[in-house]
Amino acid sequence: MGFVDSETAGKARYAAYVAEQASTRAAASTLVRAAPVLMGMMQQEHDADELEKGLAACAAQAEQVGNARYFHDRPPTRQECAEVVEKDRCGNPVTRAMFLGRQKHVLALQCAEQVLKKLWPAPFSIEQRYRYYPNARMVESISKEKEARLITDGCTEELRGTIKPDIVLHESRTQLLKAVLTLDFKFPCPDSNLPKWALYGPGSPYVGKNQGEVYEAALGGPALLISPGNGVKPP
Repeated sequence: MGFVDSETAGKARYAAYVAEQASTRAAASTLVRAAPVLMGMMQQEHDADELEKGLAACAAQAEQVGNARYFHDRPPTRQECAEVVEKDRCGNPVTRAMFLGRQKHVLALQCAEQVLKKLWPAPFSIEQRYRYYPNARMVESISKEKEARLITDGCTEELRGTIKPDIVLHESRTQLLKAVLTLDFKFPCPDSNLPKWALYGPGSPYVGKNQGEVYEAALGGPALLISPGNGVKPP
């Protein structure tokens, strides 16, 4: 009887140890805290941490390379960020902050694709545009070909109310309209600004809400920000 009791006690201690270790790993990973299902999906126990570190490194690298191209490795000042550097095809002003953000997004997403191919065991989407119908609680994808055609034709009004997150992690190929996790890169300019979701303004069907809230409502999974100074953080 004593042996059985000792064995039972040993199993209980081991179960407690495993639970403690799992809790520690979860506490160490913002990704896992946001989406606990990741622990069951990742191939290795440490892959969630590696994925988080890899994506954060992509943001930091894009920030460094982007600044080096235009500012010789220093970050732009608040005044430089606010300067208008060009106008878009509709005549709207484009500030240096917006210009640099686009440049850095390209670099970060190229890097992120390589990280995800190595570590994410299921499908993922990069810059996929979706049309969301809030009242019907329905979402549909818009092909990149159709998106490009509408923009080329100047039919951007048809894209009104659509969403285009940087990265969407899916559970399987049968769940490409659902997110396990949605991630957006943000590059604050100047770098002393805190990263934040863009707020939808008048004229948008989502007025008063921010990007993260709409991503979560449309795609079903939590949404997180990735930035050079803060890494992967909840909204």
